Amino acid sequence: MSRIGYKSITIPDKVKINIAQSGLVAVEGPKGKLEYTLPSQIKADVTDKEVAFKRDGENRAVKALHGLARSLVNNMVTGVTAGYVKDLEIQGVGFKAALQGDKLNLSLGKSHPILFPVPAGIKITVTDNTKVKVEGIDKQLVGQVAANIRGYYPPEPYKGKGVRYAGENVQRKEGKTVQ
Repeated sequence: MSRIGYKSITIPDKVKINIAQSGLVAVEGPKGKLEYTLPSQIKADVTDKEVAFKRDGENRAVKALHGLARSLVNNMVTGVTAGYVKDLEIQGVGFKAALQGDKLNLSLGKSHPILFPVPAGIKITVTDNTKVKVEGIDKQLVGQVAANIRGYYPPEPYKGKGVRYAGENVQRKEGKTVQ
């Protein structure tokens, strides 16, 4: 049984939610607008300041979609009110990042600089040449952009060089010893 699916979402002030007959959920708030199409087995009802979700069937797949749909709409409401942020840190001698227009220039010890195109709806800021902040209203897109940037040079276990999430703990290994 989905416990999350039965929880209703309280709608904050300044947020508008429209649910069409086709299942299209449109959430609009101070930071922007997001859309999501509900699965056909899930229905949503908007009353005063709450959104409740109901499901048609009782099989395992529908129960999973029930909680998923509620979580995605809740993430949309949070995104248009507060937004999402992922902080990245770059560690290593000579490793740095710079923003050049709509591209993020990463110098990560390779023979060429890596130019990462910043997708629409994402704001990237670079401070101290080693701290990258990824901001946006779509939780999935913010996380994916941060993961893509980290994927160019994940932190390695011997010297700890690479791109890591802020506060990420990297398990260090001991190098070879001379006998």
